[in-house]
Order: sequence, then structure tokens, then C-alpha cells
Amino acid sequence: MASPWVLARVAGPSMSPTVRHGDRLLVRRVRSAAAVRTGDVVLARFPSRPDLLVVKRVRRTVPGGHWVEGDNPLITDDSRAYGPAVVVGRVVARLRPRLGRLPPMPPT
Repeated sequence: MASPWVLARVAGPSMSPTVRHGDRLLVRRVRSAAAVRTGDVVLARFPSRPDLLVVKRVRRTVPGGHWVEGDNPLITDDSRAYGPAVVVGRVVARLRPRLGRLPPMPPT
């Protein structure tokens, strides 16, 4: 049986300033889409790009999964490019290099 916990390392600036390149994140796997809420920072995959595992923020629930976007609006490797995502897990803490909880969703 797989562990409910996953460690993820951020690569790239798409979630800056919330999380930055090199940050390590503690992620709790989700068993159902109901465990994910708007504003959560998540680890997700896109059915159209199954090789791509991303850390993004949930904007809303849509048919086929969740609409996820990065906090950095200049980077579009998210649902704007690949469509709905399937959430693998919810980020619960940043481990390194900056410890702490993640800030809430920035204003839109």
C-alpha cells in the first residue's frame, strides 16, 4: 500500500511567490476530488500531458477535474494550456529551504 504522504520539489517559477524553485513540499495524497477546495495548492497531472506533474493552485472544479493555475500569471504551464487537471495530492507544508505554511490565495 502506498504512503498517504509524498515529498515534492518545485522546479520553475510558476507558483512564485507562494512557493519558489527548489522548495520541498509535503503533500498528502487525496482519495477523491471532494477532498480538494478552491484555493488549495495541489500536486496534479493533466490527462493531456500525463508525463507532467505540477504544483498549482485550484481555481475551481470543472468537468473532468479541477482548473488549476500558477500564482505567477506570466507562466502558463497550467490549465490555460492543458485543460482540467487531476489532483494527486494537497500540499500541506513547505519543508525546505523555507519552512512554514503556505499563504492563502492571492487576490485576483
